[in-house]
Amino acid sequence: MTRESFFWHKLHSLTGVIPTGFYMLQHLTLNSFSLAGPEKFNGVIGFFNAIPKHILLVLEIGLLGIPILFHAVYGLFIVNRGEPNTYFTTKYKWSQARMYTMQRWSGILLFILLILHVISTTVNAKINGHQVIEYAAWHEKLTSNGYILLVIYMIGIVAASYHLAYGIWNFCIRWGITVSEKAQHGVQKFALAFFFVVTLLGWGALFGFLRDPGAAETGELQAQTTITNVVARS
Repeated sequence: MTRESFFWHKLHSLTGVIPTGFYMLQHLTLNSFSLAGPEKFNGVIGFFNAIPKHILLVLEIGLLGIPILFHAVYGLFIVNRGEPNTYFTTKYKWSQARMYTMQRWSGILLFILLILHVISTTVNAKINGHQVIEYAAWHEKLTSNGYILLVIYMIGIVAASYHLAYGIWNFCIRWGITVSEKAQHGVQKFALAFFFVVTLLGWGALFGFLRDPGAAETGELQAQTTITNVVARS
């Protein structure tokens, strides 16, 4: 590997974890506010909408857009140059071979889904207003047409969770954090657990949108009324 390739590969690995991986985790966490109902989730949308437009644009392009775009495009370059990885000399050879292959395929799938997601959310919101990404809009999209979009997003979250989990394992090796085979295998176990946790976080956020907005708001109002009555009686 040339010195130039070494530099770009390390930068590619770094941008996959920071800021891309960090952004993915906070994005799924904030989306999980859907489980608390429309008011809580729309409050998150309102917070970002209240940020001055020029500051938000700098954050979206400088801190997120450029690093994510580099990671995606250079990742496709790596896939194009890569060769089938079917054998390793370590005792973990078959699991690592599967991880290698699934990492490439998940990256390609995510490249396509991410473009569609950004167009339908960020770009759409800038053109038509933030109402298109509020709770009611997500409920409508995910429950329409036989829940097909819900299934697509569930698959996308699995791919993104796996890509990030394996990326952490690869990052630790590439940056010399895990040198020994034992350490690498330990991080591999962590990556598997991490994959399941992040997937459940993302799926939980999606399922939070399945409740009807009107019914959810009625439930919240009844809960608030009950709490108020209990406090008043005490």
